[in-house]
Amino acid sequence: MPYVVTELCIKCKYMDCVEVCPVDCFYEGDNMLVIHPDECIDCGVCEPECPAEAIIPDTDPQAEKWLEMNRDYAVQWPNINRKKPAPADADEWKGVPDKFAKYFSKDPGAGT
Repeated sequence: MPYVVTELCIKCKYMDCVEVCPVDCFYEGDNMLVIHPDECIDCGVCEPECPAEAIIPDTDPQAEKWLEMNRDYAVQWPNINRKKPAPADADEWKGVPDKFAKYFSKDPGAGT
């Protein structure tokens, strides 16, 4: 049961999850993170660490639409294994609906 990152991460990108991941399966995009589902060991330590509640298990009904997106971008974006500061306006973006359609960036982040 891998975990996946949903659109709730977009423009929040807190990275608390990265700090606790024992296998470094997070990848950084310009304005969000993804989890490589084939690398995730299903430990679940990242889920409660996310202030935006953007991480869900693949057993969640919402996860299906995010699983392939996470897999696709995990092979395109750089791996990240250290927490960086969240964007200054991250709290303002928490809970904003429809962020994927409006704000998602395919651009990679800086990585670690």
